[in-house]
Amino acid sequence: MSGATRLARVAVPPIAQAGRWAALYDGRHGPGIDCSQAVPNRPPPPALAERLARAAAEPASARYGDILGDPPLRAAYAAHVSRRYGAPLDPSRVAITSGCNQAFFAACVALAGAGDAVILPAPWYFNHLMTLEMLGIEARPLPLDPVAGFLPDPAALDALIDARTRAVVLVSPNNPTGAVYPEALLAEMLALCARRGVTLILDETYRDFLEGDARPHDLFSRPEAEAHLVALYSFSKTYAIPGHRVGALVAGPALMGDIEKVVDCIQICAPRPAQAALPFAIETLGDFRRAGAREIAGRAEAFRRALGALPGWRVRQVGAYFAYVEHPFGSEPSDAVAARLAREFGVVTLPGSFFGPGQERFLRIAFANVDGSAIAELARRLALASHRLDMTA
Repeated sequence: MSGATRLARVAVPPIAQAGRWAALYDGRHGPGIDCSQAVPNRPPPPALAERLARAAAEPASARYGDILGDPPLRAAYAAHVSRRYGAPLDPSRVAITSGCNQAFFAACVALAGAGDAVILPAPWYFNHLMTLEMLGIEARPLPLDPVAGFLPDPAALDALIDARTRAVVLVSPNNPTGAVYPEALLAEMLALCARRGVTLILDETYRDFLEGDARPHDLFSRPEAEAHLVALYSFSKTYAIPGHRVGALVAGPALMGDIEKVVDCIQICAPRPAQAALPFAIETLGDFRRAGAREIAGRAEAFRRALGALPGWRVRQVGAYFAYVEHPFGSEPSDAVAARLAREFGVVTLPGSFFGPGQERFLRIAFANVDGSAIAELARRLALASHRLDMTA
């Protein structure tokens, strides 16, 4: 299959599709409420913004940097991971990328090729699917049970792995469901991947929105990690700088050489002004990180209360930035539900169909984008929609 044919089969970027629905809203119920994209709705802290501006004005920031990232940021991130997870991590195992999506893309190119398979639990993050489809890699679904909180079953995963399988992708806290994977489950999944000779790609973009300072898992201290774990991270949400496009990847030395080749061909190096400013953020903005986690936890609780009072609407899972909600419109396709909510009520969500097979009953709602008053207004409009929408129209 040609590259053009592969791209033709890749879905339109979902956020762009949701934006087109939202553009048709006439404002009849008040300002639109955009819960489609996971975007911080606060600016970066002033001290970080000042350093970003200073770094952008430095002549050195306009030059190419090291392919795998500027050494001060690699060292600062390695030290941070070492403290957070209680396991020593050498900076040589860290790559700095242009956002977490690039980290995932680089990992997939390094680990698999056309005709290979990568297992994605369904519901999955849509950009992960899009990447695999572009590369001609089979995205093999591992269906997740809502009754089990959308947590993967190791036995079901084991049954899916075959000679073409190169990796298993997990996201915790999860996008789209918000599920947080228990430490013991992650350890079991890594051990399974190692036993079957595949790599676990663990995306932890939203880990800083877990309340408290407890380690999310102990995988970095396990012997299987060096050869069978690739851990992804994004600075975008934590420090409210998504436009600066900086992410990170942790992998073993055997894979890092191939990661370097891929990053060099995609972008050569991640944006350098943000790389210069982020060591300061990692080392001194712990209070900002913790305050952000508390704020998001408060919004999650407000969302649970607000939606819990709505007949027919069911919060199936919630955590970090997201809630995965079962809508009350029966067998109506989720994209039709999301489109009408956006056009007629100014509530922009993403349909479950964007996240894989078997998801038509669900909507993903990114509640972190809105404050408490907007969450209350969101609930009011969803209640109104329940009474007014005739889905046969």
